[in-house]
Amino acid sequence: MTRVLVVDDSQETCDLLELLLEDGKGGSALEVVKATRPEDAIEHLQAGGFDLMLSDINLEASKDGLDLLRVAKPLGVETILLTGFGTLEKALEAVREGAFDFLSKPWNNEELKSLVKRAILMKEGKEGRRQTGATPSLSQSVMIGSSPRMMEVYRTIASLQNSRTTVLIIGESGTGKELVAQNIHMSSDRKERPFVAINCGALSEGLLESELFGHVKGAFTGAVSDKKGLFEEATGGTIFLDEIGEMSPANQGKFLRVLENQEFERVGGNETIKVDVRVISATNKSLLNSVKEKTFRMDLFYRLRVVNFFLPPLRDRTEDIPLLVDLFVRKFAKKYGKNIKGVSSETMGLLTSHTFEGNIRELKNVINSATVFCRGDILVPGDFETFLKAKAGFKEVDLDAAGDDYYEVFWSMLEPVFDGICQKNKGAIYESVNMGLEKALIHMAMEKSNNNQVFAAKLLGISRNTLRDRLERYRIGAAEHG
Repeated sequence: MTRVLVVDDSQETCDLLELLLEDGKGGSALEVVKATRPEDAIEHLQAGGFDLMLSDINLEASKDGLDLLRVAKPLGVETILLTGFGTLEKALEAVREGAFDFLSKPWNNEELKSLVKRAILMKEGKEGRRQTGATPSLSQSVMIGSSPRMMEVYRTIASLQNSRTTVLIIGESGTGKELVAQNIHMSSDRKERPFVAINCGALSEGLLESELFGHVKGAFTGAVSDKKGLFEEATGGTIFLDEIGEMSPANQGKFLRVLENQEFERVGGNETIKVDVRVISATNKSLLNSVKEKTFRMDLFYRLRVVNFFLPPLRDRTEDIPLLVDLFVRKFAKKYGKNIKGVSSETMGLLTSHTFEGNIRELKNVINSATVFCRGDILVPGDFETFLKAKAGFKEVDLDAAGDDYYEVFWSMLEPVFDGICQKNKGAIYESVNMGLEKALIHMAMEKSNNNQVFAAKLLGISRNTLRDRLERYRIGAAEHG
């Protein structure tokens, strides 16, 4: 007889799980004991005789599902945790503590039954024990979402805890690929070592080579001293290469050597430098198509995709939008010193029905802007109307035909929101728009240059002193978070 303990605040949920479990196991072969209080669950566990526990993580009590897991594990009870509020931090902690698996609410009945069968098989010794790793510290980079697609992402990251293998993350712009890379790093045994990131599409071939591999004094004009590259800076840790598909063939060859031998020479130098770096790369395009077009090396492609997974766009996990909205509203309300409690139901409906082509990054920016203009303590549809219309009204522009001053580009961007900007600024928009454009250019250049002021200044075509002045003026970077 297999005995299963079901724990949930809701008696109705406990009864539903009992029906599902008995249906999945054949009734008489399985006994279900239910508990709606953690204290009762602990008492049942300590009495002994259980093979499996299904428990909600977020119990409305002093103890949660993780506390129950810590009681169950030493007793040899396999545990499946259920969550209606999924975060990578919780998922990884569950894996660390020895949970068999975790499942988001509302669950899929067949998936739940399958997990239960596998857990019972493991209990019976027909499957090997799962290895667990160290608890990551994710206080600065918590992924959020409880959709089935995000649960798959969590599982993939959790499975990489004890691995140093190369990882390729595939996903559209704005889906959070760098955040995934950070979490992979923080859940590994390299978490105490550096994590460095660079956007390969933001720099020219020469600048990218120098940034990655470093250079020696006199290697080129402006190389006034030896400089370490990011591979050296990241030794012992992890390097994240975004937009890897934009790397030039010459740099691809040098990069492949690092992957295979963990060695390279600085630009202009002949000393071989050995490193120990884990590589995580990302792309928003098909590298396989690039291989077919002979713009990306096939050997590098296969070397990068030892482990690869797809990060879903926001439109494929709209059930996570309320969680993200809550996170961003609290974040920006605190940043701007506003007492905003949340969004109205009409606003949530507007946001969940909107197609965020820019994914999480777009949602974040929209809430940021709406928070700035909000006059009350609740975000209402009117706070978002201008920004959502701006995205919906944006037209693709042929940059080659746009002219040197990019008049058509800015016209297409401003035209849908012009009336709204005039209303909010009472007609005095000239200085505000110019200031906003300059701030956006400076901020974007810093992001694309991985906060390297030298490269950002070169990208913008301004002096470094001018850049520093604008960074201070607009409180971009360290000052922005002060």
